[in-house]
Amino acid sequence: MSYIELTTPCIFGVESILKKEIIKLGYEIKRVEDGRITYIADELGVCRSNIWLRTAERVMINVGEFTATSFEELFDKTKDLPWERWIPQDGKFWVKKASSIKSKLFSPSDIQSIIKKAIVERLKKTYHVNWFNEDGEHYPIRVFIKKDRVSICLDTSGEALHKRGYRTFTSKAPISETLAAGIIQLSPWNKDRILVDPFCGSGTIPIEAAMIAMNMAPGLNREFTAEKWKNIIPVKSWFKAVDEANDVIDTTCELNIAGYDIDYKVLKLARENVRNAGVEDKIHFQERDMRKTSNNKKYGFIITNPPYGERLGDKETVIELYKDMKITFDKNLEDWSYFIITAFDEFERYFGKNADKKRKLYTGMMKANLYQYFGSKPPKRVNPIN
Repeated sequence: MSYIELTTPCIFGVESILKKEIIKLGYEIKRVEDGRITYIADELGVCRSNIWLRTAERVMINVGEFTATSFEELFDKTKDLPWERWIPQDGKFWVKKASSIKSKLFSPSDIQSIIKKAIVERLKKTYHVNWFNEDGEHYPIRVFIKKDRVSICLDTSGEALHKRGYRTFTSKAPISETLAAGIIQLSPWNKDRILVDPFCGSGTIPIEAAMIAMNMAPGLNREFTAEKWKNIIPVKSWFKAVDEANDVIDTTCELNIAGYDIDYKVLKLARENVRNAGVEDKIHFQERDMRKTSNNKKYGFIITNPPYGERLGDKETVIELYKDMKITFDKNLEDWSYFIITAFDEFERYFGKNADKKRKLYTGMMKANLYQYFGSKPPKRVNPIN
């Protein structure tokens, strides 16, 4: 095993949760930035990170970092990197995405072209060839430039990690799996407490909550690009990471998780997604208007992503909905906590109460806020005296 520097981008606002997830895996954090974390792992760490990280968007190997303010400098410094360590002679490699923020080099297509040429020149000398067939495994490259600082990475994940593999069916404007997992982990909810999503849609929040409670790794039902990189990661490392994840799943835990939605067609999708995720016996779905949300037990949690009027003409409907939410929750949910994410800027005004805590997040490319209302804590259990 050798040390590998990994970078994981994430949704803005969940960096603290992702940091905890990486530390829990046993790896050393090198740097935390807005929307990304860099840490030190090994070959097995690539496998574990892809399988376990709930709030990371992808796992990337850091090939190199440097400052570049001209295309000539970009070419030369890219060429100096040890590409032969990562890409075999028959590897198919290309710059899948290049992004630039506040930098002198800002043309994505030019950045992609120059980096590709620099890698080719480096590998031509290493492998003593003038032409690459590129008929082997795929090695997608991602480039991020911020304030002239260039980061070049190999994407080990392939499809983004929010694509767990269970959500083959979605409702309109669904919350992403990574964001749902982040919101749940930002709350004090645990598997001993009730959780209700009254706007559950295709079931993402209840499913992610059940997977967290069962200690089920989110990446067990999908594949990753780096599984085929035998020159970097031994196949046995993937087998080991999968076996580890399967060994710690708790299928016996009893959960009280419910998802409600007014649209019975959407609930059909949710039930299919739950079956795909392997948590169908842990979640109860019901066709129910939010205004009929009720529970006679105390200290539960509402964690939800309600409609926020993204289309013209929806604002009045959403305003009335938010007013009714507060009335319903106060009347029917004693001592409950609410965690509500919405991109509607005036949510607190119409909900009728300022949040105890507010956190800025992003749903897709849209800025949103997580409004956190803390209910009473349940009394501590007293152990009986024998």
